[in-house]
Amino acid sequence: MLSQTLFSSVAATEEGGLAIGNIIFTAIVFIVLMALIKHYAWKPLSDVMTKRADKISNDISSAEKSRKDAEELAKKREVALSKSRDDANDIISNAKDSAQKQSEQIVSEARNDAQSVKASAQKDIEQERKDALANTKDDVANLSVEIASKIIQKELKSDDQKALIDSYIEGLGKQNAR
Repeated sequence: MLSQTLFSSVAATEEGGLAIGNIIFTAIVFIVLMALIKHYAWKPLSDVMTKRADKISNDISSAEKSRKDAEELAKKREVALSKSRDDANDIISNAKDSAQKQSEQIVSEARNDAQSVKASAQKDIEQERKDALANTKDDVANLSVEIASKIIQKELKSDDQKALIDSYIEGLGKQNAR
């Protein structure tokens, strides 16, 4: 319709007449059409564009907040991981210290037990030596009496024989001590 009006006004102008009525009509139609477009098309389109711009702005803000939250979470996890590593190292260190102390305690107890066994063995050896020496004294005394009685053809009394052997052994002990 607008194109027909424009062509008719151009045709009227070429014929030599001025078609002001057509120009005014065209201008009014144009203004009305622009008002209708502004009211029914431009405003809803503008509202849609504004809403879209707001949504994009909100999405950007939300994305920025999410990025910051993710960075904070990553930092917290890194701190927690570092703390876990430190705790693990402390546990390992404590376990090593405890094992070292236990090892030292076991070695100390083993040394004490060994010294106790050694002392007991030395005591037993000393007792055995004394018993053997006493038995040897008795055997030597009996043997000496027999030999002496055969030699002298007379027997000594048992008490005299023991006294003689004891004095002989003490004399030997003094000679060995020198």
